[in-house]
Amino acid sequence: MFNVTAVSGVLAALLASTVATGPSALLDEKIAISVETVNGSGCPAGTANVSTAADNTAFTITYSDYLAQAGGGARPTDARKNCQLNLRVQVPQGLTYAISQVDLQGFAHLRRGATGLQVSHYYFTGMSATAQTSHEFTGPYSDDWRATDRAATLVYAPCDQQRLLNINTELRVDAGSADAESTSFMTMDSTRGSVRSVYHLSWRQC
Repeated sequence: MFNVTAVSGVLAALLASTVATGPSALLDEKIAISVETVNGSGCPAGTANVSTAADNTAFTITYSDYLAQAGGGARPTDARKNCQLNLRVQVPQGLTYAISQVDLQGFAHLRRGATGLQVSHYYFTGMSATAQTSHEFTGPYSDDWRATDRAATLVYAPCDQQRLLNINTELRVDAGSADAESTSFMTMDSTRGSVRSVYHLSWRQC
């Protein structure tokens, strides 16, 4: 159903399949995550929200207007939507974190001959380690879609330094050979209630 592509060699490892360290033994207070900047056609002002889990094991991003579409009455610019979030993660002194896994969700309605693509980039500001993943879907398809991003090595934020976590995502829809009068679309929004992106955290002491 989908493929995952890692870039930057062994440095492309912000994600990992290893089990995250339980934060209850390390954290005495709830972490805080604030959105420093948000840009992109897929997340107009006020349509992206970030919340943290009570046990500090993850945070979620929900979108309410993230939709790419092609065919029918869609404009050429509707076929590609993107969102760039720059997050400030406030953690207690002496601890650092990495993203260990990302669970992505959305909905796709792709006519026969159409394709949809979801792309993500994850990295810390000022660091060369970058992870890129992609998930492709082929019509006919009309259902929720789910994908999980993992890699082999955890990349932690530098200790005692404030580095923004950058999350860049993109949706693309290509009408391909589908009927030109029909519309294909792909979403990554929260209007269906449970649709959200979940970013799992791994903790360690500096």
